[in-house]
Formats: sequence, C-alpha cells, structure tokens
Amino acid sequence: MAQEKRGYWLDLFTAKTWEEFHKAGGNVSGFRLRRRKMMQGIKPGDYFLCYLTGVSRWIGILEVTSGPFKDTKKIWSDEDFPIRFNVKTLVVLTPETAVPVLDLKSHLSFFKNLKNPNAWSGYFRASPKRISREDGEVIEKALVDAKANPKVKPVDPAKLAYRPKAIKSKTLGPVTVPEPEPAVATTPEVPLEPSDHTEIQWLLLKLGNDMGLDVWVAKNDKNKNYKGNKFTDLPRLKKKLPALFEEVAQRTIELIDVLWLKGNNIQAAFEVENTTSIYSGLLRMSDLIATIPNLKVPLYLVAPDERRGKVFTEINRPTFSKMSPPLNELCQYIPFDALRKEAVEASKYIKHLNPNFLEDIAESCVVAEEL
Repeated sequence: MAQEKRGYWLDLFTAKTWEEFHKAGGNVSGFRLRRRKMMQGIKPGDYFLCYLTGVSRWIGILEVTSGPFKDTKKIWSDEDFPIRFNVKTLVVLTPETAVPVLDLKSHLSFFKNLKNPNAWSGYFRASPKRISREDGEVIEKALVDAKANPKVKPVDPAKLAYRPKAIKSKTLGPVTVPEPEPAVATTPEVPLEPSDHTEIQWLLLKLGNDMGLDVWVAKNDKNKNYKGNKFTDLPRLKKKLPALFEEVAQRTIELIDVLWLKGNNIQAAFEVENTTSIYSGLLRMSDLIATIPNLKVPLYLVAPDERRGKVFTEINRPTFSKMSPPLNELCQYIPFDALRKEAVEASKYIKHLNPNFLEDIAESCVVAEEL
C-alpha cells in the first residue's frame, strides 16, 4: 500500500499479552468484540503501532494482511480478543529498547493543548484507535530507528509486570466508617449539577442490571429515581447485601455508591463524585481497601470531565500513596461523558458484554512522569 494511503492504528499490549502474541506465532492481533465498529476502517496494508502499557513505550509495528474475522482460538490467557486480523511483523523491540512515548511528546498531537498535563494518558485507554497520518509517521520513524540503532533504557519491573493484584494496606491509622449522608447536604461542598450524581448512579445500575449482574446502590440512595425511573424498579437491585465481610468492612461496602455483583462476588465498585472536592469518594475507596486488605475488585471513580485534573491531584496525595500498591494503581477514573456515550453504545449488545468493557473508557490514574 502506498504510504499516503496507509492508515495507522493504536494496538495496546501488556507485557503478558505481547509475550503471548509472539508465542502464538506473532501473526494474529485481536481486539474486543465491542470495538468492531472501529475496526471497519482497518484495511490490509495499514499499520498497527504497538504500545506497551505499564511502561508507556512503543514496542512494534505490525502490517495488517487481512480484513477482520472472528475467532476464539486460544492465544491470550486472560481474554479472547475475538475480532482478529492477520498481521506481518515489521518491527519488534524489547521493553528495554522500546521507544518511551514521552520521548516523542513534542512531536505528537495528543500532547498538545492539554488542560491537564496528565490527560494524554486517556488516549491510550482502548484500541484499536485511529492515529493521524502525521502522528503515525513520527511513531513509525522512531520505531524503525530504534530497531536499527537500539538504545537500552531500563524499565521498572513492577510497571512492566503490572496487573491487578491483591490489595495490601499499610497502617493508615484508625479507619472511620462513614455514616449515611443526610438527604440535605450539610457540608460546604456544592454539586456542579444536582442531578448528575443520580443520573450516573442510574446509568451504572442499569448497565449492571442489563448485563445480568446483581446490583447494589448505597443504602441511603435506594429511594432515588432518575427521570421517573425508580432505582427499586430494577429487577436485579439487591435489597440486602450478602454478609460478605466482618461488620466494619460490611458497613463500608454498603455505602459505596454502586456495586456490580455476581452471586456473592463483587465484580466492580464505583464511587460517583460531582462535588468540588472529589475527596470524599476517594476516602471511601481507601476505607474499603483498609478494611478488606485482600479484596480483588476493579475500583472506579466516576467524575465530571472538567474535574479530571482534580481527580489526578487528589488520588496522588500522600494520604493515598501510603497503601501498597498505591490507590492510584487500584482505582481508575471514568469521565461522566465517556460513561454516558458508552451506555448508549453498549445498549445495542449489552447482554453479550462483561464488566471488562469498562476498560475501554477507564483511565489509569498513575502519573508516569512529569511532562
């Protein structure tokens, strides 16, 4: 394909999925089913630019040699990635010789005009994603140069191997279980939009319910409704949370804004923050971690798009970095608008989804480096 007609696409890998890709022959790349609409634009001759999450480095170039096809033959151990393309490997680097994305920040469009210096990480939350020709050519050249003249740059083994793990809390002092908030706020925090919190709770509850999961809403919010839709009308809303933990931990769990459950297992926990501080939701998350140190659950803070900077600032406070691993490695950020759009799109095939689909809109809160 002539270079001027070539398309460039982001292809995300973890260290584990990159290794599994090569063990399977390095000739098939795959994506989640729900990204199939985006994949319609991918043509033979296009390039997948491979990005290694955790260490934030470009690690390879794959040339697309087929159209999309569906296949569940085992390649990756954690997910099927069933929409696949045949590919030809053009450039393969190691994590140590891969190109740090920040080395190219002055040349790439997604680093420009950022309202928050860490907002660039949101670009790498899902793949495939089209990369502009200008950016694609910059990344392609950097990868080709790195192959010809490899330069070893050490990587943090913990970041390279990062996957969700059991939470181990250090001593954070006494854990205070928050009491249910009164119907009328008595704190100086002023909601940006009074109905936002209820709307987002409703969207999360309905998504979980429609996926066939049981759902839980903070016990002081059970009587709410959104535009005439009563929370209690959802058939899978739990009236009582199973007694999963000791009393203090159970009381903490009951006050989390939204939970998705499968049987007695929590699938995801959400705190919705539309106040000016963002802090109270993070405190509840840290209380949850401190009271249930071996909990293995995806945690999400859902907040307005314009509060992204505040989310990153608050979650990286020393208060929350005294856990091992830190809260910013355990809790991801979901913007309100991304969730609203996702709820509309997901409704078309909701029964075929599982909670992992949120990874496509969730943003890591880890600050890799200062820009």
